[in-house]
Amino acid sequence: MIGRERSIPLLRKIVQQSSADQTEAVLLTEDSSLTRFTQSAIHQHVAERNGTLILRVVLGKRIAVVTTNLLKYSSLRDSLQKATSLAEVQRPNEAFISLPEPKPIPDVDTFSKKIDRLTPERKVRIIRDLFSIVRGKGLHVSGAFSHGKVELAVVNSLGVEAYQRYSDLFFHLIAENEMGSGYSSFVSRDPDQLDIDSLAREAIEKVSKGEPTEIGPGEYEVILEPYAVSELISFLGYLGFHALAVQEGRSFFCEEFGKKMVDEKVTIYDDGLDPEGLQVPFDFEGIPKQKVTFFEEGVARGVTYDSFTAAREGKSSTGHALIAPNTEGPIPINLFMKGGESSLEEMIRSVRKGIYVTRFHYINVVEPMKAVLTGMTRDGTFLIEDGEIKRPVKNLRFTESVLRALSRVSAVSRDRRVCSEGTVYSRRFVTGVVAPAIKIDGFNFSGVSAL
Repeated sequence: MIGRERSIPLLRKIVQQSSADQTEAVLLTEDSSLTRFTQSAIHQHVAERNGTLILRVVLGKRIAVVTTNLLKYSSLRDSLQKATSLAEVQRPNEAFISLPEPKPIPDVDTFSKKIDRLTPERKVRIIRDLFSIVRGKGLHVSGAFSHGKVELAVVNSLGVEAYQRYSDLFFHLIAENEMGSGYSSFVSRDPDQLDIDSLAREAIEKVSKGEPTEIGPGEYEVILEPYAVSELISFLGYLGFHALAVQEGRSFFCEEFGKKMVDEKVTIYDDGLDPEGLQVPFDFEGIPKQKVTFFEEGVARGVTYDSFTAAREGKSSTGHALIAPNTEGPIPINLFMKGGESSLEEMIRSVRKGIYVTRFHYINVVEPMKAVLTGMTRDGTFLIEDGEIKRPVKNLRFTESVLRALSRVSAVSRDRRVCSEGTVYSRRFVTGVVAPAIKIDGFNFSGVSAL
């Protein structure tokens, strides 16, 4: 890692060298490790160190972005010259007003020095302990164990100077036999929070004890675990919880603010400063995060902004800018759903005939304006009858509007958990969704999955 003492002066020097009207320099560094295992055997053990600088220059309303991982000063100077030359030939973006000016950033601790204890040898020992747990149960386990250190620095020519370092680890686990599979997952910034025994028990309990039964398509009561809920909420964030989607007329929020859209038990918000989640104090423009509520007791309230979308409406950024160039909008990355009054056991007991879903996978968008998604259940799908989980069922395909489903929520669990897919194939910046389990009194399954 470069550190604040080196990164901020380096970026400041680059910005001061710029001949553009406005300049922004964003540095993202990564020191990470990934261990994968399948069929109870480790098959991949890799590490990566990298640093990426993203330069954004503005000439009038002409904007260009250049990215490089050559961090010598001479290379950065060449990248700045390239960005300036590219900006000169761009079409003006008439909607652009300005890069943001600085605001006070709260002091939040997002780094644990204990992350360095996760040496390659220790990670292998942890995974082999996991193999020992399942060895006598006729099961195999597969998954991924990754940890990393990340630093983010942002400097612009209007006075923004922001720096933060992060630690993170995530562990995804699938236990399986010939008849089925079970899933569990963990994410945190503190390695001491990892409890491999608890994680293993959770996955093992979901593995089929008998041949899964095929259940026909139809509308069922469902219990969704936090993993499944977090995936649905994330899609809402991507599709409509941000200003660009509203401004372009492609959000389900269009013309709906102040109206009740989902059940009153549903409150969903984004908060980068809530310690129950994976805290992120400022965005990729160096602007502090603000809490934004999307649904308040079922009523549509607000959306997230970056400096570009905020300026269009004469507002201030809520601290939700992503890495430039960003054509998708200020998508929220610290989502929460408020907990309720029920326990998971109470919700199960209230179901006459329904489906218990651990998680979804391979979700795709069918109709964005109505938040209609399709996907499949995976790694723990069960039939509930007369308030009891009776037997495993074959995975089902769903086709359902998330808004319609959330309008049928009849119970929300008190307990919540942080859920995260982690990052493996892109720049490392791990965030999470804090979600409860929920009961929905009518969820549409459109077919049986062959997987």
